[in-house]
Amino acid sequence: MLAVAVLAAGKGTRMRSDLPKVLQPLAGSTLVERVLAGCRHLEPERQLLIVGHQAERVQASLAAWDELEYVLQQPQNGTGHAVQQLLEPLRDFSGELLVLNGDVPLLRPETLERLLRLHRERAAAVTLLTARMEDPSGYGRVFADADGSVSAIVEHRDCSEEQRRNPLINAGIYCFDWQRLAAVLPRLSTDNDQGELYLTDTVAMLSPAMHLEVADGEEIHGINDRLQLAHCEAVLQERLRRHWMAEGVTFVDPGSCTLSEGTRFGRDVIVEPQCHFRGSAEIGSGCRIGPGTLIEDARLGDGVQVLYAVVRDAEVGPDCSVGPFAQIRPGSRLAAQCHVGNFVEVKNSSLASGVKVNHLSYIGDADLGERVNVGAGTITANYDGVRKHRTVIGAGSKTGANSVLVAPIQLGENVTVGAGSTLTRNVPAGALALGRARQLVKENWSGPQNGRPETPAPPPAP
Repeated sequence: MLAVAVLAAGKGTRMRSDLPKVLQPLAGSTLVERVLAGCRHLEPERQLLIVGHQAERVQASLAAWDELEYVLQQPQNGTGHAVQQLLEPLRDFSGELLVLNGDVPLLRPETLERLLRLHRERAAAVTLLTARMEDPSGYGRVFADADGSVSAIVEHRDCSEEQRRNPLINAGIYCFDWQRLAAVLPRLSTDNDQGELYLTDTVAMLSPAMHLEVADGEEIHGINDRLQLAHCEAVLQERLRRHWMAEGVTFVDPGSCTLSEGTRFGRDVIVEPQCHFRGSAEIGSGCRIGPGTLIEDARLGDGVQVLYAVVRDAEVGPDCSVGPFAQIRPGSRLAAQCHVGNFVEVKNSSLASGVKVNHLSYIGDADLGERVNVGAGTITANYDGVRKHRTVIGAGSKTGANSVLVAPIQLGENVTVGAGSTLTRNVPAGALALGRARQLVKENWSGPQNGRPETPAPPPAP
């Protein structure tokens, strides 16, 4: 059996943030979500999160993780003290305990698999991850034999000058035989520079103790401040871009684009500079995105082109074009071959196939039938000050420039709306609708005189 415990009780003082450190965002997820997701494939029987600082806020952020058990560490007195809190909830547990840190988000799932496999093959009491660092300052040093057996771990501040020259460092990731660990946890001492209970001290009490050295030291990079957070973001973004380029996606300027792990691309997608993908962004094959585009929690069909635009929580059908400078807001659905042009906003609306909204329009809470052509400056006035109302426009209808459709309103199929009209009533199919003031022309008008309005001439005698 396998249990996973994630240490997430610390304050993260160096982050200079009101947000708990483990809730800091990284590529669309929090640090602790990323750690939990990284071990999900191991299918552990128990998953425990050790919380302390702002425990309720951390727990609330993970409401969707039904399988999590929460263990409170109060006060926080070191990693050994944190794991001591598991003695009661795991009193009847028998198997391996994998201990992870909530601020080490770059571990690859295959690395955890290797750690667990080595631990079981060697029947170890403890197996820990290690790495070799050019500058190991700040890390605990691991002292091991050629066969991988570990004799001791010494924290950096407790090392002698000679010990500090050892480049093999402790990553703080452990796999324990739980029953053997539980037997030695009560023996931990605060006799060290920080006066805390170190989990590392259990390694000297357990035999055999083994280590697994990772080839990529970035995997065990922890986060204590904003600089380290930015570094991890850069590492993760590079991983994501490399993965998708290997899958057939072209990034014209990779370093200027960011992705979430929920982003999915089809083949032969071209991503121009300064494009960003957030949440569950699904991009169909043959799309061209950007430059200067944000796609968030949206689905784009094959062959879509998006230029200098924002698409959030929406669906865009195949062979549509969006932009430049357009916004597709949540709840919107565009069928195939729609065109949403420059300075157009579409919100919570359904556009059937072939709809064209070319420029300077707002389409909110509306349903547009096939081949509707929306003239420049057309607005669906959907809000009466209390409630939102819908506008329905039938297939084949056209609106002239600067039209206002005051909802709730329905236009039948093949309706033509004259330019500059404000419509407040339904229009039957095949009709021409006009709703504007009669034009008034004053010929030979000389304009105001001496700063005073001109006195109109008297009307001619009958």
